[in-house]
Amino acid sequence: MTTPEHESSAPQPQSPESRDRVFRSSAGIAGGALLLAIVGWLGVDALVTGGGRVPWLALAAMILVVPLVVAFTLRPAVYVNAERLRVRNPFRVIVLPWGQVSGLRSGYSNEVLDRSGAKYQLWALPVSLRARKRAARQEARAAAAGVREAGGAGGAGRTGAGGRGGSAFGFGGPGRGSGVSAGAGAGAGGDGRIRAETDQYMDDLREMQERYGNAEAAQGEVSVRWAYEIVGPAVAGAVVLAILLAVG
Repeated sequence: MTTPEHESSAPQPQSPESRDRVFRSSAGIAGGALLLAIVGWLGVDALVTGGGRVPWLALAAMILVVPLVVAFTLRPAVYVNAERLRVRNPFRVIVLPWGQVSGLRSGYSNEVLDRSGAKYQLWALPVSLRARKRAARQEARAAAAGVREAGGAGGAGRTGAGGRGGSAFGFGGPGRGSGVSAGAGAGAGGDGRIRAETDQYMDDLREMQERYGNAEAAQGEVSVRWAYEIVGPAVAGAVVLAILLAVG
């Protein structure tokens, strides 16, 4: 499950649209916290009770594993505002002004494409085929319920016109109104359709790209920066671990 949140980048934000809207995977955060707890428990136990080379191997393994767990679970996020889209992936940070975004594509993964043709995966917005199938089933049930409500309302109107008492009260305005309200509430998308959560967020990003793509403040160059704070410790841990294993 991916949840949006807001963070203020200045003590006094100029307007709600200038503040970053942040998308993260709550399932990824929970899984990362659990993995870090397991790694910490096993690593500390090996450091304290292990003999010989075991503490050194455990330390090197922790230096390697902890940054990778953080990179793939806690780190991914998507920051958006009226000027740019900033994608924080496991090993890179990509900043794309809206004027440089040519499209947002959803398939087996969610991706943003720039005007040069480069594409960048949005790790913070993972695609769930199960969620898509569940949303499709819910939409099909809502459509079927809407058809039944429409048919029931039509039949009730004809029966009421014929003079049978009580039938209009049973299937008239109240019943039809409840059906339409339930269908609208179930569809979280702007068009009323029921969609998977990350697909709804991708629709939000497409709407922002259309709104701000031609704005003067949303122009500039795409920048890509490697996350050396993740890559450095992971490489160091891998080298130390390889040396310890090679030495025997």
